[in-house]
Amino acid sequence: MGSIVVTVTAVTAMLALSGCGASFLVGRSEAKEIAQINVSSPELREGEPLPREYSCEGTQGSPPLRWSSEPLPQAKAIAIVVDSHTQSESAVQWVLYNIPATTTELGPGAAENPPDGSSQARVTSGKVGYQPPCARGVSYRFTVYTLSAKVPAKEGAPLPEILRDIADRTIARGRLTAVNIE
Repeated sequence: MGSIVVTVTAVTAMLALSGCGASFLVGRSEAKEIAQINVSSPELREGEPLPREYSCEGTQGSPPLRWSSEPLPQAKAIAIVVDSHTQSESAVQWVLYNIPATTTELGPGAAENPPDGSSQARVTSGKVGYQPPCARGVSYRFTVYTLSAKVPAKEGAPLPEILRDIADRTIARGRLTAVNIE
């Protein structure tokens, strides 16, 4: 798998567009290598609708996710951010962070029983945990990040703080995008 070069600011800006505003952005000039992660799911397909059972109309909670990348010896944790973005609105539906770096998949409903040592952020709705998407005609991005260090923010910390901490520690990234809801 190849690596791509992005600036830390670009990663931070992407997270800012996930619904937390740009008030915390600080310009940085250094670039770092960001390895690519392959993200898949037995229930989701790239560019296909989110299955109804993982939306606010269903009862399954968070969908199962799998990921893989080149070996990253400096990996200390994994983070998952689920967000949506339209021209008029952005929202973050789930942030699960400090997942052990050896983890390569989460089963369905992982938000209800997250991996030991991990934490969930307070999302756009103000709630902690997976907030099933409801809006139709929107793309939902399931992004997996490999981090060089654990996120120091405590569970329930402000969303911009957690997203900034994830951006600052990202060494690899991959995404699976569902378009609309079944």
